[in-house]
Amino acid sequence: MERLDLIVRGGSVVLPGSVTKADIGIKDGKIVAIDEQLKLEAEREWDASGRHVLPGMIDVHVHFSEPGREHWEGFTTGSAMMAAGGCTTFFDMPLNGIPSTVTEEALLDKARLGSEKSLVDFGLWGGLVPGNEDDLQPLAESGVIGFKAFLSTTGNKEFEAVDDMTLLTGMKKIAALGKILALHSESAAITNWLKEEKEKAGLFGADDYLETRPIIAEVEAVERALYYSEITGCALHFVHISSAAAVAKIEAAKARGMDVSVETCAHYLLFNHDDLREKGTIAKCAPPLREADEQQRLIALLADNKFDMLSSDHSPCPYDMKDPKDFNLFQAWGGISGGQFTLLSALETALAQNIPLTRVAAWTASNPAARFGLSDRKGAIAVGLDADLAIVDLNEAFTVTEDNYYAKHKQTLYMGHTFPCSVSGTIVRGEIVVRGGEVTAAPPTGSWQKPAGLGAAAEELSAT
Repeated sequence: MERLDLIVRGGSVVLPGSVTKADIGIKDGKIVAIDEQLKLEAEREWDASGRHVLPGMIDVHVHFSEPGREHWEGFTTGSAMMAAGGCTTFFDMPLNGIPSTVTEEALLDKARLGSEKSLVDFGLWGGLVPGNEDDLQPLAESGVIGFKAFLSTTGNKEFEAVDDMTLLTGMKKIAALGKILALHSESAAITNWLKEEKEKAGLFGADDYLETRPIIAEVEAVERALYYSEITGCALHFVHISSAAAVAKIEAAKARGMDVSVETCAHYLLFNHDDLREKGTIAKCAPPLREADEQQRLIALLADNKFDMLSSDHSPCPYDMKDPKDFNLFQAWGGISGGQFTLLSALETALAQNIPLTRVAAWTASNPAARFGLSDRKGAIAVGLDADLAIVDLNEAFTVTEDNYYAKHKQTLYMGHTFPCSVSGTIVRGEIVVRGGEVTAAPPTGSWQKPAGLGAAAEELSAT
């Protein structure tokens, strides 16, 4: 074999079904050899002895806000943050940019910006909102990962929640296109009514906020979406699920043969409602951080393989939109900043629960790749796939500080948290973007990742 571009030597490589000490040979951005001891030469070598090599994380749920709100988070800072956390591909949600990604024109503009600025690869979600049903097919044909809709009030005038008629019509069209609909599943009727009741009473504390977004609101929305899916045949992905009761509904749907997947987020595993009580607006998100006993149920469900994947739901904003001097807990922007820490959170949880690292790789890489049409090139360490690697040290702790957090805004629920492990390096299609835990000065070479093929349904619709 000709001289390789890079060999990662001596690491404990997390393969799809095992962990084994091996060398990984990389050429032209692809993995070309995996062997106990590669007897080949390369332009560069990386000694990964004493470390583990996982497939680069695929985070299916982040909110970068470019174009229009780059001052919240943009591709430059956002992708550096993802790279620092061992993420090699992220999927950007459609709602916080101006314009939102609800037309083909907006999608292509965002893809151009990502290609110019991102350090790592990326996919793009399209949106389902009232009035854009005719935009779904062009968005699908142009390469969106899938579509996102809200069943609760968004707080964003550029991206409104769907009413039931829009949801049913959109689901029918998305099913015909062979795509997936991702849903923020909380009942608008329940959450808005409870919020009004609290506001009338002048109650704005942490416990009050939690009470306005009860588990039953999540369960009702999940159940309603599943009913609509049965009618329309639309594949669903439930984002940031925060309760065992909602997971039970999804598990029952899977048992009936429905095409459904589910994620939870790192912050629901590491934090709980006590953190909202203590830290206030920095810990505000929707669904909210649950009580400690519910947090433990979620961890147990993850250990029992009831979640398909983990995501960050990185949802940042300038601190002045969360500043408690200006906003009470109900008024402040809701969202957790923390995209850098999902793989570390998964590893921390796995180490604490004695869960094999092969499961971590499934939650963070192979399952997302398989679900969203990227497994022909990403999601595993295997010959022929992209050389997307996260090199981690399970014996070197990492404490979050403003200096090592690469997001645009440093205020985060994770600040001061110490993980028992750290990310030593990140490689994207053979290019080293993080080394020694620090983001390199590599030029942005992120590539827009589209699902494999349009699917027969979309191709048939395109021809008509």
